[in-house]
Amino acid sequence: MIHYHGSPLGTAQDLPTFWTGRHGLISYAYPNDLGVILECCQSFCLDNGAFSFWKNGKLVDWDAYIEWVKPLSRHPNFDFWLIPDVIDGTEDDNWRLMFKYGRCAPYAVPVFHMGESDYHLNRLLDNYPRIALGSSGMWPNPGTDSWWDRMREIMAICCDSNGVPKVKLHGLRMLDPEIFSPGQKRNGLPLSSADSTNAVINSKSNTRFGMYKPPSKAACAAVIADRIESHNCAAIWIPHKQESFQFQRGE
Repeated sequence: MIHYHGSPLGTAQDLPTFWTGRHGLISYAYPNDLGVILECCQSFCLDNGAFSFWKNGKLVDWDAYIEWVKPLSRHPNFDFWLIPDVIDGTEDDNWRLMFKYGRCAPYAVPVFHMGESDYHLNRLLDNYPRIALGSSGMWPNPGTDSWWDRMREIMAICCDSNGVPKVKLHGLRMLDPEIFSPGQKRNGLPLSSADSTNAVINSKSNTRFGMYKPPSKAACAAVIADRIESHNCAAIWIPHKQESFQFQRGE
């Protein structure tokens, strides 16, 4: 699994210390660390910034976004880019954006919003080798009980009878070991990749480490990222964890 850390980390002088050898996600809404990521990361992907623009009530110039993507898609460390999408739009709105922009640059990835229909999900699975899963609508927060209920329905469609994903799956804002890695409470998701701004955002917190806080923001981010990267995704989707029954002799 590839762990993409969202940017930007900010104005820290030791940005290369954090980004070297990692995988970065560069948002069109916040491309501040672009130069360092291009030089230091093993690979990177491009986020259309739709969630950030939507959250801040801003409109996006998608033609300008495509022109930003095109030269970056030729970089040797480039992995994929997210096709423009409308967070609170209809399936037809998003399908029209896919039809208009999906072939503008190689390695395009559509976003499936969890509130969209199973029909739409199947349509994406039939037409793209990789799709991104976005939490929105009734399920805006990854990891909640209701979110997991919907994710079980999605995984039943995305995976075959053996639990193997039919295409590569990318989890938007899902770079949390409690979500992608097998654990005590959940079986984890078989994601090919996932992203999160956890390391960047929490590197600025004064309470995360207390009196033992590392000497710089980049060092704090590195500690958080290293802990995340020590976990891998589930290999297959298991709908329900098998119960373990123990019987005493004579029962």
